[in-house]
Amino acid sequence: MSEVPLNFWSIYQHGFARVAACTGHTVIADPHANAEAVLRQARECAQDGVAVAVFPELGLCGYSIEDLLLQDALLDEVEQAVAAVVEGSAELLPVLVVGAPLRHRNRIYNCALVVHRGRVLGVVPKSYPPNYREFYERRQIAGGDDERGGTIRVAGETVPFGVDLLFEAADVPGLVLHAEVCEDMWVPVPPSAEAALAGATVLANLSGSPITVGRAEDRKLLCRSASSRCLAAYVYAAAGLGESTTDLSWDGQTLIYENGMLLAESERFALGDQYAVADVDLDLLRQERMRMGTFDDNRRTHGARTADFRRVSFELAPPTGDLGLRRRVERFPFVPADPDRLALDCYEAYNIQVAGLQQRLAAIGGPKVVIGVSGGLDSTHALIVAARAMDRAGRPRSDILAFTLPGFATSDHTNDNAHRLMRALGVTAAELDITPTARLMLQEMGHPFASGEPVYDVTFENVQAGLRTDYLFRLANQRGGIVLGTGDLSELALGWSTYGVGDQMSHYNVNSGVPKTLIQHLIRWVISSGQFDEETGAVLAAILDTEISPELVPGEEMQSTESKIGPYALHDFTLFQVLRYGFRPSKIAFLAWHAWHDPASGAWPPGFPEAKRVAYDLAEIRRWLEVFCRRFFAFAQFKRSAMPNGPKVSAGGSLSPRGDWRAPSDGNARAWLRDLERFDFESAAAGR
Repeated sequence: MSEVPLNFWSIYQHGFARVAACTGHTVIADPHANAEAVLRQARECAQDGVAVAVFPELGLCGYSIEDLLLQDALLDEVEQAVAAVVEGSAELLPVLVVGAPLRHRNRIYNCALVVHRGRVLGVVPKSYPPNYREFYERRQIAGGDDERGGTIRVAGETVPFGVDLLFEAADVPGLVLHAEVCEDMWVPVPPSAEAALAGATVLANLSGSPITVGRAEDRKLLCRSASSRCLAAYVYAAAGLGESTTDLSWDGQTLIYENGMLLAESERFALGDQYAVADVDLDLLRQERMRMGTFDDNRRTHGARTADFRRVSFELAPPTGDLGLRRRVERFPFVPADPDRLALDCYEAYNIQVAGLQQRLAAIGGPKVVIGVSGGLDSTHALIVAARAMDRAGRPRSDILAFTLPGFATSDHTNDNAHRLMRALGVTAAELDITPTARLMLQEMGHPFASGEPVYDVTFENVQAGLRTDYLFRLANQRGGIVLGTGDLSELALGWSTYGVGDQMSHYNVNSGVPKTLIQHLIRWVISSGQFDEETGAVLAAILDTEISPELVPGEEMQSTESKIGPYALHDFTLFQVLRYGFRPSKIAFLAWHAWHDPASGAWPPGFPEAKRVAYDLAEIRRWLEVFCRRFFAFAQFKRSAMPNGPKVSAGGSLSPRGDWRAPSDGNARAWLRDLERFDFESAAAGR
């Protein structure tokens, strides 16, 4: 097989596979009409670049035909319809998963036929035909739960038959398909669970499923649960209009879930053809399974059942062009755009921090808290966490000893905000000017600044950062306290801190699990949820409007951190993909472009300022990705290896060497930088 040339814009080059859940208007007991409907939808899916298209249960004849399933005239036509679908699929891209009743030995089986490019790859029988309430399937249908290792004659060929079949795309790494039928999803141990342990990543469910009040939510619950527990995509297609309404009704619900997340769904009770289409991230599923060793432990426990699954290989020959991306990519993966989800995340994140600090203070005898307050986001948030921890412990806020430590470039604006906040919270506040001591240190070191030269190098900056921390530690010694750290997860990722006697060190750091992009939303949530009084809320709002700056270099209009190190929005985007999923940089660039290239598309987190809704082009994304890789993989680990205790906050992960992230301090970034070089970004950008 010749190597496919790399196209940066192709989803199939970045570990995705496009799947569809299809439903439409069934013509009961007319297999020829239903076969044509399947092919009509299949042709549309092919034009859309779909790899797998799933259709409803018994779709070639209708689910609701009851004893007509036992009529030879109908079954003969079903076989003809199957042959028509097989023939019509010859030039089509998608693997079609189609429902039909098939005669086998002495019984009829409710089957999922897996068809691709003019051949039946295999047939999977329904394991558990229901016989309760409105269901009476066992009158006509045999259970297929014990069918393993067999074959069946269909469309003139003998093909694999059984519940032990996996369909694997040889040319799309990670695309392994399994099919189950309707009720199979509702039993305690579904066939799809065993199939996932055996290697299936895309689980298809062909469903009849008449609709009653509340059943749509039950289906969602089961699909979501299956995709989450199985670390898989779950593609669900239910029968729609056209089915018999003698005693039941039908809504044609289609759903696509991936690892617990709803990717797509279509309109219910629709009159015509309906599709839910989404791009499933096969890399994500593979990474999740590698990380969760218990998944494979479970496979070993059930090895007697999972080891003998049969794999049917096929070549998809996916398109290599630009199909777009059919899934939502959050601009801020640590910050959901959904208002209710964001509010819940902020509530949990804030209280995780508060509870962590409260427990640490109680465990070490209730010391005071010593904190440096700059008027910036990080120290502001650490201070309001400390204030709430004192409230919960029944201690006065005056036990928080808060210091401003102005240096050579501290602005009046940030210093004033710091003092206003300390007054509003009622903490013990003081100011300690570090500039005389800094001048003395620079003079004794023989630094040019001490002789009047405007030399503002890293030594000049770190003398100030180090003195601030040194003072805080000595003040904690003097006054019976611990130093509360303020540095956030994003700074830890980039190594944007002064090591040792500097802002890298503290006795306990409540912000170490919180990325920069989330901190601003946490502060907004603290304001909107009324955690403090109106005066405090007003000060917090003013701090939110302040540019992120270390304020270490005098003379500049504003020493902007992001102008030097890159936008935290992009760095946090990359950090999430690296830390949570282990994605390669080229894929992160692809995702980042789809998330950030157009400010008008997609949702922004609630309350995000209009003026800050920016776009990033591919060149910027690639530039800052390289900065991230160099700093994260080749530079910053030695600082993280010695980081203080602090609570993990986000499911995206933490960087504690005792928890989520363990890496060598003397690593390098070469493999990640070489991955970026695999694609010609300049040509890719010009080609859009």
